Amino acid sequence: MSAATTDPDCLFCRIVAGSVPADVAGESGHSLAFRDLDPQAPTHVLVVPRRHVANAGELAEASADELADVVLLARTVAEQEELDGDYRLVFNTGEGAGQSVFHAHLHLLGGRSMKWPPG
Repeated sequence: MSAATTDPDCLFCRIVAGSVPADVAGESGHSLAFRDLDPQAPTHVLVVPRRHVANAGELAEASADELADVVLLARTVAEQEELDGDYRLVFNTGEGAGQSVFHAHLHLLGGRSMKWPPG
């Protein structure tokens, strides 16, 4: 993993820094949650680590505590959104899996019935 904690070319790093506006749904010392601009469910929030890492695997390798913080913030936002414990958490890793911004991020999806497999 790179020693850099931010990437000036990364959209999510710029959102974390406050230089790109976002509809913030929650935050913690290690993570920021904001609403997705192309929601796939009534509640669709992205939870990102404040540190720049490319994907969930790199985040786990860098800091299990920061990975846990991302998941815990997602749970907090789900509670605030009154999803009643019914929500999906998704990490996409790699372009072939649908990752389009290469800064680790967790999708919190809820507010509708989910199908399996997801697609």
